[in-house]
Amino acid sequence: MLVRKYNRAGIMSKPSKPELARILPELLGWLSQHGYAAVMDRETSIYGKGPEVVAREDFAGRQLDFVVVLGGDGTLLAAARAVAAGGIPVLGVNLGSLGFLTEVLLPELYPTLEAVHAGKASVEQRSMVHCQVERKGNCIANYAALNDVVINKSAISRLNNFDVYIDQVFVSTYKADGIIVSTPTGSTAYSLAAGGPILTPSVDAFVVTPVSPHSLTHRPLVVPDSAEVLIVVKVSKEEAFLSIDGQVGMPVEDGDRILCRKSEHKFKLLRVRKTFFDVLRSRLKWGQR
Repeated sequence: MLVRKYNRAGIMSKPSKPELARILPELLGWLSQHGYAAVMDRETSIYGKGPEVVAREDFAGRQLDFVVVLGGDGTLLAAARAVAAGGIPVLGVNLGSLGFLTEVLLPELYPTLEAVHAGKASVEQRSMVHCQVERKGNCIANYAALNDVVINKSAISRLNNFDVYIDQVFVSTYKADGIIVSTPTGSTAYSLAAGGPILTPSVDAFVVTPVSPHSLTHRPLVVPDSAEVLIVVKVSKEEAFLSIDGQVGMPVEDGDRILCRKSEHKFKLLRVRKTFFDVLRSRLKWGQR
């Protein structure tokens, strides 16, 4: 149950959504009427004036009861990386066509907010993956992901080789277009498209999924999230690319080591009525003709 502490709420939104010019003033009015001071990110501020404007990366340091995310799953993924360290719950409102995480439809926004305000919302904790990039013995980058860490070939390059280790034990050399380390939340994203299994959010595991492997015997591998997954990149002249939640990342080179382990932070997702399986049936059209 969400407990109100600070009387402050945040708003993040997807850029270039013209309907926000109508939605935002109404949302700000609701928050004010219910005693919340609002802050919003720069992307949202072009659609409304008044609240304090805060960079997304600074949200985690603010004392907020919750954050409303207006957009799609991509917007929520960016919000998750921004607020998880602050332990701030997020309500995802779907302004797109497909949303596993932004499951609240716009007509449901205010009844859902009323439930959140009344303390009737549940807070579902989602595990995240921490990714560390090492090059020639030095750590050169750190990332956190809610969905997945992906190492893919760049542009038109040959199959890459990836040496995979679990808790320092060699598993195999994967010859593939890429390799995915997915959280349970991310199991319904790229990993699913690449043939990986669906995990319920409460499962304490990672999925290691090869993308278009050269060998049909290289199948997705489910490991406990207490394990450390190490991927050693083996490329020739062509670089590969490391992608975090499909949104941020960097080129990686031959010999780079990608270490993935469970993040110390968890993402808090607000839910009122729908279950994970309700969302699956709706989004994947299960049982529908």
